Amino acid sequence: MRDGKMVAIVGAGPVGLAAAAHVLARGMSPVVLEAGPEAGHAIRQWQHVQLFSPWEYNIDKAAARLLAPTGWNSPDPQSYPTGGELLDRYLTPLATRTPLREAIRTSSRVSAISRVGFDKARTRGREQAPFEIRYRNGSGPEVLRADAVIDTSGTWFSPNPAGSNGLPAIGEPECAGRVAYGMPDVRGAARSRYAGKTVAVLGAGHSAVGTLIDLVHLAGEVPGTQPVWLLRGADPAKAFGGGRNDKLAARGELGSAFAALVAAGKIRIETEFGVTHLTDSEGRLKIAAGALSGARHVIADELIVSTGFRPDFSFLSELRLRLDPAIEAPVALAPLIDPNEHSCGTVRPHGARELAHDEPGFYLAGMKSYGRAPTFLMMTGYEQVRSIAADIAGDKRAAARVELVLPETGVCTRGGLETAAAASGCCGGPPKDVSSACCAADETAKTSGASGCGCS
Repeated sequence: MRDGKMVAIVGAGPVGLAAAAHVLARGMSPVVLEAGPEAGHAIRQWQHVQLFSPWEYNIDKAAARLLAPTGWNSPDPQSYPTGGELLDRYLTPLATRTPLREAIRTSSRVSAISRVGFDKARTRGREQAPFEIRYRNGSGPEVLRADAVIDTSGTWFSPNPAGSNGLPAIGEPECAGRVAYGMPDVRGAARSRYAGKTVAVLGAGHSAVGTLIDLVHLAGEVPGTQPVWLLRGADPAKAFGGGRNDKLAARGELGSAFAALVAAGKIRIETEFGVTHLTDSEGRLKIAAGALSGARHVIADELIVSTGFRPDFSFLSELRLRLDPAIEAPVALAPLIDPNEHSCGTVRPHGARELAHDEPGFYLAGMKSYGRAPTFLMMTGYEQVRSIAADIAGDKRAAARVELVLPETGVCTRGGLETAAAASGCCGGPPKDVSSACCAADETAKTSGASGCGCS
C-alpha cells in the first residue's frame, strides 16, 4: 500500500489538512493547493463564530498524530472553540509545525482539472492517465500532475443568493453595497456597519439564527439597532432546533436562546417572505416579496443573506462527475442528506464508496460533498478523507470500515414529518401521561380516541 502515489488536495481547511495527514500516513505524497494566503482562509471569514461541536469532534486523529511530536497541547476536549481558536490552536500549528508545511501551496487557486491527454469525452485508457491540475499563484499559470484528486474546497465563497427561486433577486447585484452573505461579525469587525441600523436577516438556518441573536445583543448596546427576520417559510418554530434533546449541546442551546428572544418580541418577524426584488429607497434598501405592483416589502438599511451555500463546479467541467440533479451531491450520498426528505443534523458515516464518481481517483469531500444540503459536521469530513485515503492506497477493507459514531440531533424531519418531537416547542413538547405518545400533540390525539397525530 506504500506505492508513492501523488495525491492533489484542493483546499487547506480542516478537512483538506486532514486528508493530507491521512495521505501522508499511507506513505503517499500530498500536495495541498489553497486559494487563500494561508491555511484555513475560509474560517478566517467566520472566526468570531463559536462551533456547535466541542474540541473532541474537531480534531482529526491522523492530524493529531502529526502534531504530537511538536509539543502541541491538545485543547480541552469538552470545550467549544470559536473559528479563531480552531485556527490558532489546531489548523495553524498543523499547517506550519508538521511535515504538512512542505505539502501546502498557498495563494494557489485551482482553475481547471482534467486527465493528461484526455478530454471529458474520451474513454479508452482514461483510468491510467494522471490528473492534470492547473492553478494560478500570482506568478502565472502552473501545472501539477497527480494520481488522485480530493476536492475539499468547500462552499463558503459560493453563497446562495437572496432570491427564493435560486437566482439573485432582481436588483441584487446593483444593491451589493448593502448586502452581505453568510454570518458577518455584526458585534465586532462589522459593528460600525450595523450598529443603530435596521438590519434584515434572510434565512432559517444556524447562520441566520446566530446573526439575529448577535443583532439583539447589539440592539441592547446601541439604541436604534433593529433586527428583522425574513423567513421564507410559515413556521418560525422550525428554526428552534432540538433544544435539550440535541447531543451537540451548543447547537441545542442556540435554538433555545433564539426561541426565547422571539417569544420576548426582540425580533420582528416577516414569515412567508420570498424575496424577489431589491431596490434603492431614498438611500435605504427596499426588500420586496412578490411582484413589484402590490408586493409586500420591508425597508432596511442592510440585508444579510444567510440562506446557505452551493458548490462551485466550474473548474471540474472536464471530469466525469456523478451528481444528484437537485442536491448536487454524489448520487450515493444525496438520499442520506436531501433536505426535502429529512433535516437531521446527523448522517450515517460514509466514505470513498459514496463519494466516488465516474472519474476513478477523483473524490469530493468535506462541505462541498454535501452540495446544497446544510447538515455537514466537521467530523463527518474527517471520516470521509480517512476512507478516501485508504481507498486510494488500495486498502479497500479500511475504506469500507466505519470508524465514527455521530451525535444525534434532538429533532429531525423525514418526509416532512417531525420525529423525536419531545423537544420544547415541537409538537407541543413532551407527553405528560401517555407513555406510548411521542409528543404532547400525539398524546392529545390518542386521549381523544384518534390513533395519534402522525408525527411518529
